[in-house]
Amino acid sequence: MDEGERTDAQFEDPACVERSPDAPRLFIDIEARGPDDGSTGTGADSDRPERRFPASDPSVVPPPERCHMTLRVLSLYEGFFAGGARILHSDVVAGLHAGGEQAHAVLSLSAQARRDATVQFAHDDPRYRRLAAAGVEITALGGTAGADPMDPSSFRELDLHRAAEAIAQADVVLSLKEQPLGLLLALRAHGLMPSVPVTACLHRSDPTHSGPALGWLREAAETGLLAATISCARSTDEVYAQHLPFGLDRRVVPNGIDIDVFGPAADDFECIALRASIGIPLDAPVVLLAARFDSMKDPGLFLRAAARHAAARPDAHYVLCGAGMTHDNAGFASLMMDAAAPADRVHALGIRGDMPALYRIADIVALTSAFGEASPLCLLEGAASGATPVTTDVGDAAQSVEGFGLVTPRDPDAIAAAWEAVLHDRASYRDAALAARPSLSRGRMIDEYRLAIESLAERRRLAA
Repeated sequence: MDEGERTDAQFEDPACVERSPDAPRLFIDIEARGPDDGSTGTGADSDRPERRFPASDPSVVPPPERCHMTLRVLSLYEGFFAGGARILHSDVVAGLHAGGEQAHAVLSLSAQARRDATVQFAHDDPRYRRLAAAGVEITALGGTAGADPMDPSSFRELDLHRAAEAIAQADVVLSLKEQPLGLLLALRAHGLMPSVPVTACLHRSDPTHSGPALGWLREAAETGLLAATISCARSTDEVYAQHLPFGLDRRVVPNGIDIDVFGPAADDFECIALRASIGIPLDAPVVLLAARFDSMKDPGLFLRAAARHAAARPDAHYVLCGAGMTHDNAGFASLMMDAAAPADRVHALGIRGDMPALYRIADIVALTSAFGEASPLCLLEGAASGATPVTTDVGDAAQSVEGFGLVTPRDPDAIAAAWEAVLHDRASYRDAALAARPSLSRGRMIDEYRLAIESLAERRRLAA
């Protein structure tokens, strides 16, 4: 899962470039920075001004006092931006922190991200807001996350000392994907890496698309810096195993979602209002793609399938949401033109904060990804809301929708035919999706993460 983005796949409106006045204001300590090359333009480290967000928001619960008996866990994020991996990991962190047996904190390597044709600020991100509201301490080193992971040489001395201090307070470190491992390699190179077990939480089925981060993962595992991996899908574990040393502790914890958030509409008013706001007739069939604008997601294939389907179904509408999914994006506009998709029935909404409501107006939640997916959250979230998943065969997608969804080849005509088959027997498919809701719950996932973290902490205790 990347990043579906999810794609909780609750996206945020990118139009806000200033800090929202009601954004959570505590626990983040962001180093003021200058140009994106990492320099500050202000001289020595000691002269750098700091920008702090004070803990003055009464709506945010302060973190609990940490007892020495509480297991302390630090998660490393490359940054806060739209994506399924961040959604899922934040779900895990918030759930375990609320349980009281573990005290969780987050160290973000960046304060903002430039990705998928949008600028996304950490403090405006729904994942950040959720963690802060749950009382999870969040610290950011500053800087900007981009399409490429941060190289170990890019971290300044002050960044490294702050990171070392945060890690030293933890009993276990979780790296959200392999990209943050560059920071740990830099710490070790400078003799600053504390002796704390590290686990990489993996969410892709194509590690070769991770760039240099795959090499960092391999180096960390081969040199003993990495103690274990937790993969969100069987396909993820199998493909990463080819790049990891034999005998490394590898676990699989399948994805789960919050079925209290993602569920069928309690009444018709919400769906009527949302359809009207988008410009979709009340009785029109809706096909939804919840994904960022990226070659991995292959929005062009979705649009070509939509053009085929629209020719036979003049009443159907097609909704795309996620970073970069807007008509203002030149790349998206070009794909629209190439596909000859009907502009009046294709609704490109960009990043959204109302994904549960969007799933509820959908008849079909589509996935047309070409590679990289592990266990896409959008398929589970859509199914829990009553939409039928129709997906290409990537990662564990086929296994995750077995019994309530359809799997198609990467062919626009075949995809359009599958969409029509679902609409033809809509009631039966909806019943099957809703019947699967208990099996999609995140409760099992959070419990398995808790046990894995406890096992790592026990290993450290025995080795002490």
